Amino acid sequence: MQRVFILIAGMIFGIGLAVSGMINPAKVLSFLDLAGHWDATLLFVMGGGMLTAMLGYHFVLKRKAPLFADKFYLPTSKDIDLRLIGGSALFGIGWGVSGFCPGPAVASLAYGHWQSILFVVAMGAGALLAKSISLLTDA
Repeated sequence: MQRVFILIAGMIFGIGLAVSGMINPAKVLSFLDLAGHWDATLLFVMGGGMLTAMLGYHFVLKRKAPLFADKFYLPTSKDIDLRLIGGSALFGIGWGVSGFCPGPAVASLAYGHWQSILFVVAMGAGALLAKSISLLTDA
């Protein structure tokens, strides 16, 4: 049952990205173009997402446990290390160059555009590379 709710939540997220236009890389790149034709749409989408998350965390975390798990799994680390900084920088560079970030890229696969497919394949390859490097450095 848990997987059904995960699927439903993912579908709602993907539909929200499509409806808001965030799966269109040109719209995202227009948001990042402060000196040109700036489009503030992404600002409102992010603000709506943050407001929803804040309200959700406020009410959900009052429970002892989630509906389909024994406990909440929340991050506990507050360390800012080279991995965090490097990963954040790579994410920002990739987002700024392509106009895609992982969620919208996966949602845009439904349209079958080659750019979406290429981005998701490259993202998967990068994740595998990062995992293999992590395994080598942790050993």
